[in-house]
Amino acid sequence: MKAVRFHEFGGPEVLRYEDVEQPVPAAGEVLVRVAATTFNPVEGNIRLGVMQGPIPVDLPHTPGLDVAGEVAELGEGVEGLAVGDEVIGFLPMTKPGAAAEYVIAPAAALTPAPKGVPLADAAALPLVGLTAYQALFDHGQLEAGQRVLVNGAGGPVGGYAVQLARQAGAHVIATASPRSAEAVRAAGADEVVDHTTTSVLSAVTEQVDLVLNLAPVDPDVLAGLPSVVRSGGAVVNTTIWMPAPTDEERDVRGVNLYVRSDAEQLAKLVALVDSGDLRVDVAQRVPLTDLPEIHVQAASGEVRGKVVFLVA
Repeated sequence: MKAVRFHEFGGPEVLRYEDVEQPVPAAGEVLVRVAATTFNPVEGNIRLGVMQGPIPVDLPHTPGLDVAGEVAELGEGVEGLAVGDEVIGFLPMTKPGAAAEYVIAPAAALTPAPKGVPLADAAALPLVGLTAYQALFDHGQLEAGQRVLVNGAGGPVGGYAVQLARQAGAHVIATASPRSAEAVRAAGADEVVDHTTTSVLSAVTEQVDLVLNLAPVDPDVLAGLPSVVRSGGAVVNTTIWMPAPTDEERDVRGVNLYVRSDAEQLAKLVALVDSGDLRVDVAQRVPLTDLPEIHVQAASGEVRGKVVFLVA
């Protein structure tokens, strides 16, 4: 089969589109014929080798944490799936990914693909959708009637976070650039603040129950985020190289989010997609052979929105 791999850590030039032996599923695993995978910024850091502590990978390594595809073969003991089923999933971060014609996935990581969007587009849901869901509900404990500030709402995670928070009955304040402001409003934000002219610390006039920080900010700004949160609330931070701030005196929790694969939660997101209550946004659809070029663009900050790689 064909796959994109890197045999050494480094810049985008280490990525190679090459022939690879097709894998065979072991017990509890599924061989998926890949329709699409995506680009996630963390994959650039994995390629550079700077994530070997938290996310150690063996070389050569195939990127591609999201998968959308069709079940091609079942490993021993797999139940609830059949050859030909269309599935999506968030793959183990330390294993070979879906930037290939076939990939091995734990059966427990897969859920039926949504019917309301093309199968390839559904690859844009797992990792970023689960990040938003876990930030809001697992860690932020968001409830109807509460107020949430989403900093960096113009990105892929932010788009899902705004939709999910509004779906849950929260009042959503979002920071975004002028370029993405209209899309953030369309996602359901009640208030949109231009982060190019207004500090996130000035984005709210009334304290919120939850801050979801999805964008790199100055350390002093990050440290100040608990000040805009009510007592008993939380700051959930995805920029994990800067620890989430806390305010113990006011019982404001700081949470560093490490997203995990969860097929049950992913099934909830799929149900929202199929009911029309959650929109899957794809910025670009490109062939898998363009994966190295997208890594080049990402390294220079040119990638905006979710990029889906189509696998022939």
